[in-house]
Amino acid sequence: MAADDAAFAEFYRGAYPGLVAELYAYTGSMAEAQEAAQEAFMRAWSHWRKVGSYEYPRAWVARVGYRLAVSRWRRARSAMTSMLRHGPPPDIAPPGETSVALVAALSQIPEAQRRAVVLHHMGGYRIAEIAAIEGVAEGTVKARLSRGRQRLAELLADGERADEDENKEARHA
Repeated sequence: MAADDAAFAEFYRGAYPGLVAELYAYTGSMAEAQEAAQEAFMRAWSHWRKVGSYEYPRAWVARVGYRLAVSRWRRARSAMTSMLRHGPPPDIAPPGETSVALVAALSQIPEAQRRAVVLHHMGGYRIAEIAAIEGVAEGTVKARLSRGRQRLAELLADGERADEDENKEARHA
């Protein structure tokens, strides 16, 4: 394995700068060139035993890099076409104080409870659907929802009390 690591590291050091230069000339964007080259080398690394045995492993990486660059270009072109056809996405108002407080409180409850609460109350999923998504029993989902709601209520009440205290202090100042 150490030999594979060393061989790949040498290959990468030797081939990466040239591939980035090629892709930069091809795409006209240094950022796109670097991203495509990095992704191509990541793919080469994950298949290094096979790719490293090729007569021209750099050609394989270059082909992958060019295909990635073209794929990115096609996605960008499709997005532009869509925007021209349908117009830009509508402006979305920034979140209000209530949303910010809710998200802050959600971030303080355990992840499983947070997912259950968000899936149920924001995603509109039924308990059976959440159980299927999570791969747990419906009773587990019900318990997570109950505990999550209880903890959220505590956190949001604590936040309201803190806001009230700040408002009292501001009035007396």
